[in-house]
This record gives sequence, structure tokens and C-alpha cells, in this order.
Amino acid sequence: MFIRTSAKSFLLGAVSAVALISAAHAADVVQPVEEAAGFNWSGAYVGIGGGFGASVHKFSVPGLGFNGLGGNGVFGELTAGYDYVVSERFLLGGFIDANLSNIGPSLSIAGGDVDLTNSYGFDVGLRAGYLLNPNTLGYVLGGYTWQHFKLDGSGAAEGLEFSQNRSGYVLGVGMETVLRGNWTLKTEYRYADYGDKSVLDLGGASLDVEPSTHTFHVAANYRFGAQNGGGTSFAAPAYDWTGFYIGGALGAGTMVHDLNLNLGLGGSGELNGIGGEGVFGEASVGYDHDFGSWVAGVQLDARYSGIQTKLDLGPVSIKGDADYGFDALARIGAKVNESTLAYVLGGYSWQHFDLHAEAPGGSADIYDWGSSGFSIGGGLETAVSSNMTVGLEYRYSQYQKEDFGLGGILEDTPSFQTVRLGAKYKFN
Repeated sequence: MFIRTSAKSFLLGAVSAVALISAAHAADVVQPVEEAAGFNWSGAYVGIGGGFGASVHKFSVPGLGFNGLGGNGVFGELTAGYDYVVSERFLLGGFIDANLSNIGPSLSIAGGDVDLTNSYGFDVGLRAGYLLNPNTLGYVLGGYTWQHFKLDGSGAAEGLEFSQNRSGYVLGVGMETVLRGNWTLKTEYRYADYGDKSVLDLGGASLDVEPSTHTFHVAANYRFGAQNGGGTSFAAPAYDWTGFYIGGALGAGTMVHDLNLNLGLGGSGELNGIGGEGVFGEASVGYDHDFGSWVAGVQLDARYSGIQTKLDLGPVSIKGDADYGFDALARIGAKVNESTLAYVLGGYSWQHFDLHAEAPGGSADIYDWGSSGFSIGGGLETAVSSNMTVGLEYRYSQYQKEDFGLGGILEDTPSFQTVRLGAKYKFN
């Protein structure tokens, strides 16, 4: 569990560190018009980066389905690709990525630790992009993914080992913006599904497992020939970041319930954790102030979510919903070029959780609670007109421990990793 706890702490620190480094670098290199002018998006590129993510393993046997086991983690990544601008604002390209990861759930009990990780893999895909302005590309992607999953035991569980290679599909959305010279900064969300496959023969039946991952990528790309002419010719919108705004976003992500069982007399265990996934919608209001190279602001978000964990027992389903919540956040960012802001954020979060059962004859509430916590994250936001921006943002959220009224016997610490794609309208 020390390894898993260290990874979790690293996750919290790293998301802030990566975004702060990007913002600090951006503040040093802001030369908007000169640096971005004539940037040629066509050509080959290589990149290095990493990110954060979570996995959800869905289990099923005849008459029973569980969605699922889940865990958080981090990864590193190398990228190579080629893009071609087919018209003034449209781009097509291909890429290949290789990754190393510790994303996955873990179990600690009776002096033994068991970790199930997405240890290494690669993605090969295509992407189609649209230049939101001359400096920033918005795109979607899809393709093939391959991943090596590994189950490892240590301590009292030493010798427990299992591994399996899986292939599947990956879908995603991203933004890439000009930094300086031939360099760009990329932020990206990917969802990968590795299919339903048997892992154990139960004698006439089988235990099937379907893994999926949600990952957020931050990378720096070096684009060969980006300054050799042939760049875009349309003008960037004039945008003043100071003012009040309203916004809306659609997002996706995971939740992980870190469970602690405390039986006394040395009997305890930790499962990190019970996982769920889903999508959500969000509305926001806020205010930003432009300080020149920097922008600072505050915002209030409210969301309704379909992120859920589910256990099917024949005709009965037990569901754990994270159905609604809100955030009160502050953010600070640096203008990486004429039209685009790279920023970090953090603040207070509140989330409602609802555990209930559904059967053909009706439904019954089991337990529901609200929990306070914090969120940290970062993203890119770019102007598409004098009043409108679009952005892609990652957040890690963690909430207070809940003991379900059992005097500390069973405690749950929920956390979320979410990505949202949003638009804002700023009032003059």
C-alpha cells in the first residue's frame, strides 16, 4: 500500500506541478503575434508528456455483473505523428504513442498487497482538427489501443501474479496551442475500452472482465518545419480576458471509492477501490481579470452527473450514484500566445452520493450523503471570437471520509478524475 499511497500523493502534486510549469514557461515566452505568425501545422512531430487517469474493471459471470474495480494513477508517454492541413482551418493526421503507467486498483489485507495495473502499452490512431484561431487547434481522435495488464502480489500475497494483453479502441478530444518557435503544448482526454474477455473458467461458465480507462494527457510537441512558411493567414480574434462570464460544459470521468475496513484486534484492510464512470453536464459563472501576461479569476460551477457504480444481482441492481454537486474555485493562468490561456485552479467542492437498489417491483434507498472536499486541476482556454472562448480542463477531486454510521468499521473516501469540454460567453 505504500507504493499505491505514494502514487496517489504524487498524482495530487503532479497535476499542479505540470500545469504550473507550463504556465510559468508561458509567462516567459509570451510574444503573441511574432511567435505565432506564419505557424505551419503541416508536418511531422515528436513529443514527450504524461498525465493522470483511472481505470474501471467490469466483472461479470452468469447472473452477476459488477461495474467495477477502479484505481487512480499516473503515466508517462512518448509520441510521434504527422499532420496535414487540408484547407485553411482543417487538419488531418496520424499518431503513435507509447506509455508506461501505474494506473489501477489495489488491495491491502492481512499483511499482503495486491496491485492490478495498466503497466505499459501503445495507441495508434487518426485525428481530425479545426483551427479555432491561428494559434490553437481543437481536434478529435480515434484508433487502436493495446495494453499490458499485470496483477502483482507482495508481502503475504507474494507469488500472486497474473498478466494479460488486451487490445481495443480509443476515442478522445484535445487542444494544442503554439508556445514558442517549433514547440506546441497539448492537453487531451482519451477513453479506451479493451473489450469483454474471459479470465477464468468456472466449469461451464466463465469470469469475464472488461477494462476501460479515462486519461488526461499533457505533452510538449516539437514540430519540424513549423517556421518554414505556409502557415495560416486568417486573423486571431481580439479578446480581453477581463469581465464576467457564463459558461456550460460536457464532461466524462471516473470515481474511485477508497474503502477501509477496521475490525479491531489487528483486523483491517483497504481496497482502493470501487470504481465507476460516466458523463456529466455543468453550468458556471465567474469573473476574470487581465493583468497583462497573467489572468486571475474566480468561478462557481454546478453539475448534474451520471457517474455511477453498479452491482447486478439477477433482476436486482444496486447502484451508487454521484448525482449532483458544485465547486467554488479560483484560478490563475498565463497567456501562452495571442489568444490562449494555460491555467491552474483549485478550491472547495461538494458532492452528493446516493446508494440505492432497483428491482422489477420498485426501488429502495439504502444510504445517501453529501461530502465536502477539494478540487485541483488545469487546462487550456482559447478565444474563438471577441466574446467567446472554448476550453479543455482536467480536475482531481477528493472528498471527506464517510463511515456510513457504523462507528468507523467501514469507511469510504471518494475521489474523482474528470475532464470537461466547455464554452464561455464573456459580457463586455
